[in-house]
Amino acid sequence: MLSIILLFHQIDLASLTDKQILLQLRLPLVLCALMVGACLAVSSAFLQVMLKNPLADPGIIGISSGASLFAALYLLSGGWLGLTLSQYGLPLFSFIGAMLSTLLIYAIARRLVMVSASAVILAGIAISTLSGGIIAWLYFFSDAQSLRNLTFWLMGSLHQADLQLVLLSLPLVVMLLFYALRQARALNWLYLGRTEAQVAGLDVTRFYPRLLLTCALLVGIAVSLAGSVAFVGLLVPHLLRNLFGYDNRFILPASALCGALLMLLVLLVSKAFGGVAVPVSMLTATLGGPLFLYSVLKLGGR
Repeated sequence: MLSIILLFHQIDLASLTDKQILLQLRLPLVLCALMVGACLAVSSAFLQVMLKNPLADPGIIGISSGASLFAALYLLSGGWLGLTLSQYGLPLFSFIGAMLSTLLIYAIARRLVMVSASAVILAGIAISTLSGGIIAWLYFFSDAQSLRNLTFWLMGSLHQADLQLVLLSLPLVVMLLFYALRQARALNWLYLGRTEAQVAGLDVTRFYPRLLLTCALLVGIAVSLAGSVAFVGLLVPHLLRNLFGYDNRFILPASALCGALLMLLVLLVSKAFGGVAVPVSMLTATLGGPLFLYSVLKLGGR
């Protein structure tokens, strides 16, 4: 229903101009919101089980930070290096940053004896801290316009993706989400612990890297489409588990659906501000903060 409202509100299909608005503006916005919300929520649902941390999200292990660092490098060094700022340059750099940060996290975690929850968290904190420090130095040496561009990107925006970029990402998102949903039973075995999961037939040594790669791809796509979006991944699976339990055969598809709906709600609220481009993270934190507080204080104590 939200999608229909956003797509066809004040649209006259008999008008050629309105058809262009529908195809070039409304449709990419709605598809982008659906994909970003689903990707962030499902990736966080994975991480919260894998890291045994109900507050885990892509930011805690440095995937979002790596993507933000590469986006900052692209935005702030374009003028210095004479780079041509094409419409696909920023999404591509963000995606590369997410993937490289994940590979680095995995390599560091392997050096800490094995790829365990604590090793991944420690490696992620290190990458996130290092990325934040480099971004701070880039802020220090950049001009005012570059700083403005980076600030708005770091706060998130659904208006950056065009129809071609969204349609290019859609098949990969569908395949990744389908793969993620098929891992629900195996993800349930991780609740038993590493040893018990192996006894149940799960090859944990191979499963952890596959989970990390899936999360990296999902987050990389989300960040490349909408920038850095806060709170969606943290809130949705955490709230669902407090409400409905811990069975990932329900939590994973519910997270994808609720994450997508939350981003559509954010998009609907942003339309109330007219032509003002309200950063997505401002809205997600404002809408999600009270829900998360309710989840912690009321549902978490049950």
